[in-house]
Amino acid sequence: MADPVTVAVDANGADLGPAEVGAGAALAARRGTRVLLFGPAAEIGPVPEGVTAIDAPVSVAKAPEPAAAVRSTPEASIVRAARAVGAGEADALVSGGSTGAAIAAGLFHVKRARGVHRPALAVVLPAPGGRVLMLDVGANVEVRPEHLVQFAFIGAAFARAVLGVGAPRVALLSNGEERARGTRGVVAAHAAIAARAAEVEGVAFVGNVEGTDVTAGVADVIVTDGFTGNVALKLMEGVSQSILGAIREVAGASVRARAGGLLMRPALRAFRDGIDPEASGGAYMLGLRRVGVVAHGRFGRRGFAEAIGVAERAVRGRAVERTQEDLEAAGALRRAPSGAAASVHPSS
Repeated sequence: MADPVTVAVDANGADLGPAEVGAGAALAARRGTRVLLFGPAAEIGPVPEGVTAIDAPVSVAKAPEPAAAVRSTPEASIVRAARAVGAGEADALVSGGSTGAAIAAGLFHVKRARGVHRPALAVVLPAPGGRVLMLDVGANVEVRPEHLVQFAFIGAAFARAVLGVGAPRVALLSNGEERARGTRGVVAAHAAIAARAAEVEGVAFVGNVEGTDVTAGVADVIVTDGFTGNVALKLMEGVSQSILGAIREVAGASVRARAGGLLMRPALRAFRDGIDPEASGGAYMLGLRRVGVVAHGRFGRRGFAEAIGVAERAVRGRAVERTQEDLEAAGALRRAPSGAAASVHPSS
């Protein structure tokens, strides 16, 4: 039997409280994952075998300046969890609090992977016949072409390692399918990804896609900057909730509609489950030296258990190592400046 994976979990910041995160950790432990749970022990309560609760009541989840809070609050639960991962005490990091604080703690204490310009935040979206990974969705508001190039291969590596996609189709989000459409950065990234994808076995660049194609199943990985990705993600979430609300309203509008609603309930429940963000485990911090997952603050225990499970699968699937291999094969790793001292590491 393979050695168990240990996941460090920040229990602070979740909408339903640390006890709900602890319940999710307990579910994950029953599946064989070891969990280091950082949070207020008095609120978490008793934990089962496989979960170790570390009393860390201080939270920076609501801090207005996450990076500054992470730097100045070493006793914060997210900082202590990230430090445990950076020190090798855990294999992956999961947070249910502030995305900004999780990214900052990951950068400061887990560190960027060798040669990576910037970590990206990625989410899995439902698509016909499968799923699509979109990145970046919020970590980097402004990016350069070389960042988009790295996102393409980081996303492809994750899709293979965790989503089970044998040969990921990678696309660049733009305002037209033609290679000359988009900002100058997008056009430059298109040319670079197309050239370098040819050097990486099992990665297919399918060119530009428009917003209507994001969940159409034409690509397995969609690459964009964090500003565009975040707006697109929030728009999709809003539309999905509006549609579900409208369906519920129409289904209860009359006796006939209520009868039809009863008949459609299994199909509607399957539709709801298909777009439920808890099923995907949250967002993934890609490009760090270890695996990182940010669960949505609204998640319940099932969502947190899934976030921990995704982190474990990423570790077992060698997502970090595959990312390095793909970036190396594509010649997309950041290089140290010419003449730099040998002690200066590009990911420091």
